[in-house]
Amino acid sequence: MRTPDTLCAAFQGGRCLAKGPLAEVALAAKAALDASAHDPSAPSVLVFDHATAEVIEMDWRGTPEEVLARLQAQAQGTPTANPDLAVHDDRSEADTSALPEPARGPGRPKLGVVAREVTLLPRHWEWLASQPGGASVALRKLVEVARRSSEVKDRVRQAGAVAYRFMSTMAGHEPGFEEASRALFAGDQAGFEALIAAWPVDVQNHLKALATDAFWA
Repeated sequence: MRTPDTLCAAFQGGRCLAKGPLAEVALAAKAALDASAHDPSAPSVLVFDHATAEVIEMDWRGTPEEVLARLQAQAQGTPTANPDLAVHDDRSEADTSALPEPARGPGRPKLGVVAREVTLLPRHWEWLASQPGGASVALRKLVEVARRSSEVKDRVRQAGAVAYRFMSTMAGHEPGFEEASRALFAGDQAGFEALIAAWPVDVQNHLKALATDAFWA
């Protein structure tokens, strides 16, 4: 869930209006919108979540204070305004505390261990059962090894996806977009930066920041 502290960036056309917490960026974006309200040729304002490059839908109506109030309300959730809609329980605290606890499922929740179904071939179960600590311990070790070995690849893939999402929105019409996309996913940083060199400077800078981890491999 996004909050007023979510890091983001606002763009109007190819110009970056602000970067930082959503509450601060929203104020800058609102000011830009109000200043260009009577200019039909003014570019639209887009606010991007920095972590995902998704466009954040904003309600710009009213005053800046009202915009911020809506952001805060969305982050906190909307409470039930009509008490008649609330569900009432006539049992006292003593009554509810006396109720039996719900049955616990398999697993060791206090340790953060959760039981799930795993389907393997008989030879896999035989091998797991022969490992020190049994099947559960062996599976956890295997998962940890696989997770660490794929950590860099996952980071590269995620960064590439985020960068591509931003450039598709902000630069899909720019010259060399297709070629830059291919360079991005090929891990060709020099080629990528050369291909976007003619794009708006603010778009370039933000895109390079998003794509940093895409060139680790």
